[in-house]
Amino acid sequence: MAARPVPDLPAGTIPRHVAIIMDGNGRWAKKRFLPRIAGHKQGVESVRRIARAARKLGIEVLTLYAFSSENW
Repeated sequence: MAARPVPDLPAGTIPRHVAIIMDGNGRWAKKRFLPRIAGHKQGVESVRRIARAARKLGIEVLTLYAFSSENW
């Protein structure tokens, strides 16, 4: 996937800390009749894109919560 340009935003509009709850990779795969691991691989790619974008935007802290109580 090609990188999209990062828009110029006014100072102070980018948060210092962004937290993301990752959920649904298994359901994503199941919906597409793929093995569960395919959903997790897609999730990894999403995290890579998010991390790169956060760095470009100057986000200081990125928190990813990946544990699901459903999988406990």
